[in-house]
Amino acid sequence: MKLANLLSTIQALAPHPLAEPWDQVGLHLGDPDRAVKTALLCIDLTEQVLQEAIAQRAQLVIAYHPPIFKPLDRLTTEDPKQRIIFRAARANIAVYSPHTALDAARGGVNDWLASGLGKGEVHPIKPGSADGGPGSGSYKLVTFVPEASVDAVRSALAGAGAGQIGNYSECSFTSQGQGTFRGDTRFTHPAVGKAGRFESVPERRLEMLIPGSLLAQAVLALRQAHPYEEPAFDVYPLQPVPASGDTQVGQGRVVTLDRPASLTTIINRIKAHLKVKTLEVASPAGLGKVHRIGLCAGAGGSLLADAGRVDAFFTGEMRHHDVLDAVSRGTAVILAGHTQTERPYLPTYRRRLAGETGKAVRWLVSKADRPPSAFR
Repeated sequence: MKLANLLSTIQALAPHPLAEPWDQVGLHLGDPDRAVKTALLCIDLTEQVLQEAIAQRAQLVIAYHPPIFKPLDRLTTEDPKQRIIFRAARANIAVYSPHTALDAARGGVNDWLASGLGKGEVHPIKPGSADGGPGSGSYKLVTFVPEASVDAVRSALAGAGAGQIGNYSECSFTSQGQGTFRGDTRFTHPAVGKAGRFESVPERRLEMLIPGSLLAQAVLALRQAHPYEEPAFDVYPLQPVPASGDTQVGQGRVVTLDRPASLTTIINRIKAHLKVKTLEVASPAGLGKVHRIGLCAGAGGSLLADAGRVDAFFTGEMRHHDVLDAVSRGTAVILAGHTQTERPYLPTYRRRLAGETGKAVRWLVSKADRPPSAFR
C-alpha cells in the first residue's frame, strides 16, 4: 500500500483537526509514493526503536509522541534527536505522529482509558471538531481600515490564507466605526490627517478567519497592505465547535459511572486495565463512593479545571502543587506514569489499523519501546 493511501486510513482514525493547536501531528518524514509493507507502532521513537524498525525492515514508524516537536536547525549525528531523524531518512523509513488527535478521537486513547473504569456515560472534557470547521486551531483576525482601503487589505489577507470557510474564499465581515489618533510631530507621517493633531477618521472593522499555521503570514500581509504606519489589529483564538452529529470527540473524558464504586475498586480496575502493579494515589479525607471520574492520557492536569465536579481524576502525571490543590478541593488524584497511560493502547491501535488495511500491511508493536525509567 502506498504511504499516501495509508495516511488517509491513519487520519480517518485520528483526524488532524482534533489535535491541539500546539501539537505537531502528521507526517514528519517520508515519501508519500513509498510502498509500505511493514509498519511499527511505538510511543517514543528512540534509537533502540529505530534499530528495531530497521531490523524488521519496516517502511513506516508511527510514533505517538512527535519526534520533531521543535524545529531542527540542523541535521547531524551529534545530537540524539537529529541522529534519529537522520538515520531514519537514510534507511528510507517514514515517520508519522498522531499524538493528541489520537487522544481526542472516538475509540482513541482516552476512550480506551475510560473503558477500563466501569460502565457509565462518557463525554469529552473539551469537545473538539473532527470536520475542521471554524475553531479547530483557528483565529479571528480583526483590523480597522479606512474605507477606501478595505478591499485592498481584504485581498491581501485572503492571499495569505485568511477568509477560507469550506469551499468559500475571501469571507469577511465589516462594520462601520470611527478611529481616532494623534501622531507625534517628529516621528509620524499619518496616511490620513496631520501629525500633532487629534484626528477622527471613518473606518471599517474588518474580520476574517485564519488557521493558526498561517497567522504570522497573514499579519505580515496586513502590515504590508494597510495604509497606516502602525495598523491596529486584534487576534482572537477560537474554541473548537463539536462536529455535526458527533459530540463524543475532544480532549479528556469524564465518566459518570452507572454504579458508584469505592476508590479502591477504581484503583484495582485501572491496574488491571493498564497491567501495572502500582499507582500513585492522593486521596482527600472522608472520600465516599466515586461516581464521576475525569481522565486524560499523558500529562492531563490542565484539564482538571474544565472537568467540572469530579470525585477522582486519573492521568499519567501532574505537578505536585496541582495534586495538592485537587485534594484540598475534595478530588482524589490517580497517577499511573506518563507513558503508562498511552503505551498499553498500542495493541488496540494495531488491531484497528489492521482492520482497515487487511493483509496489505504488517503491523507490529515495538518491543524496544519502554518508559525512560525502564532503560538500563
